[in-house]
Amino acid sequence: MKIRRDDIVKVLAGKDRGKQGKVLKIFPSKNKAIVEGINYISKHARKTQDNPKGGIVHREGPIDISKLCIVCARCGKPSRVGFNILNDRSKVRVCRACQEVI
Repeated sequence: MKIRRDDIVKVLAGKDRGKQGKVLKIFPSKNKAIVEGINYISKHARKTQDNPKGGIVHREGPIDISKLCIVCARCGKPSRVGFNILNDRSKVRVCRACQEVI
């Protein structure tokens, strides 16, 4: 996978197009991710000891990874991800625009 937890990503399509956020969780089998502040959903919560009032709870929902693009820390733009192998034979992700290690 080209997107990992704690990456800063930008949404390319959907109701939150143009927004940026940090990846909180990845679901590789479903090809989805949960991003901070993106794709809010309303969930009806039952009364419990932790939540005595119950009611409607707003939280982030999963969004498809194909709608996300990594934001490069150096150039600050959303960019595609490439891979390079360093001299110590470790594989790293790089920004396709500026060739900076992500």
